[in-house]
Amino acid sequence: MSADKCKGEKVNGHVGCYRQQFSVAYEYPVHFSHDLFNPENPLLRSVIEVEEEQRCHRALVYLDDGVVDATPGIMKKIESYFSAHPGLVDFVREPEIVPGGERTKNGWNMVQKIMAAIGGNHLCRKSFIIAVGGGSVLDMVGFAASLVHRGIRLIRVPTTVLAQNDAGVGVKNGMDEHGMKNFVGTFAPPWAVLVDFDFLTTLGHSYWIGGVAEAFKVAIIKDAEFFEYLCSHTKELRARNAAVIEEVVKRCAMLHLEHIRTSGDPFEFGSARPLDFGHWSAHKLELLSDYRIGHGQAVAIGIALDSYYAWRKGLIREDELVRIVTALREAGLPVWDKLLGLAEDDGNLTILKGLCEFREHLGGQLTITLPDGIGKKIEVHDMDTDLIDDGIKHLCRLSSDGTGG
Repeated sequence: MSADKCKGEKVNGHVGCYRQQFSVAYEYPVHFSHDLFNPENPLLRSVIEVEEEQRCHRALVYLDDGVVDATPGIMKKIESYFSAHPGLVDFVREPEIVPGGERTKNGWNMVQKIMAAIGGNHLCRKSFIIAVGGGSVLDMVGFAASLVHRGIRLIRVPTTVLAQNDAGVGVKNGMDEHGMKNFVGTFAPPWAVLVDFDFLTTLGHSYWIGGVAEAFKVAIIKDAEFFEYLCSHTKELRARNAAVIEEVVKRCAMLHLEHIRTSGDPFEFGSARPLDFGHWSAHKLELLSDYRIGHGQAVAIGIALDSYYAWRKGLIREDELVRIVTALREAGLPVWDKLLGLAEDDGNLTILKGLCEFREHLGGQLTITLPDGIGKKIEVHDMDTDLIDDGIKHLCRLSSDGTGG
């Protein structure tokens, strides 16, 4: 901790200040595993046991309803795990099922319900909330857990590709409100993240491939070698090759974690959010479509649009643009949707409102990350709306069936 006293003459009653400054170190593990809730797998027990506490911890478990539907017996399996490890946790109630997808984080209802359950069951700050599900459930449950007692220990068990390689491994929680995605939220690192690859086998195709968009996003701006890997394995990704998707998840998650650790701005006090490459239009598309377009699919469209813009600005070559768009489509991701062409009464494209909303979310100054060659990035503070319009028309022409597939 350091502090220094500001000195100066008395001006209008002000005689100086004592400037306080301190730093707090955060640490949390991200484990990759299989069959997490098998009683013979010691991983979950190892992250709950705190040697210096030596006590049974109270706990609540929240399950994404999509996970419950796709994984018969999951609730019984979780209960059996803790029965096989007596004295580890005290379940104050059986695992609770919550709706998955963006609907679960759209407004305060579920957040308030979870907060009431935490309070009603007298969990303390050293109790555990275990959230099992996709990114939206992890966001919403994590947000509720971060508010009660100013933060209860949260264990995330991400179950989708997108949650395992991006949303579930970071430090953010949030919910949609005021007509904006993630309008309300907190920065609250989890106690641990436990990635169980077995959950991926239960996913429908849109959830499987949607998370691959986030891998393209981070590879294009940070890792040219990873981008090459993605381009050369699009067919395997589309065919649900388990070994390839595990490699993609691990490499993507590590790139996200390294950015959080080394960027110098893990809580986003500045105006730049490099990991939101392609997201200004993606967030708007999700809302405009009433979530018909999944997050990953919207990000793929946003990546394609911003890559076109980068080409027109001379930041990437035309062959690099073609490679990006071709790889996205070969993997089974869209690069266009009819909502990109939606216009307001004044003739302006509705999607452009996403730029204004993005600027507000960032802190007042628009900062858009674009590729500067493959594997590098650059930040710009204004966007030429005519070029965006050109990009939308270009991507529409590329869509052979008019849907961007």
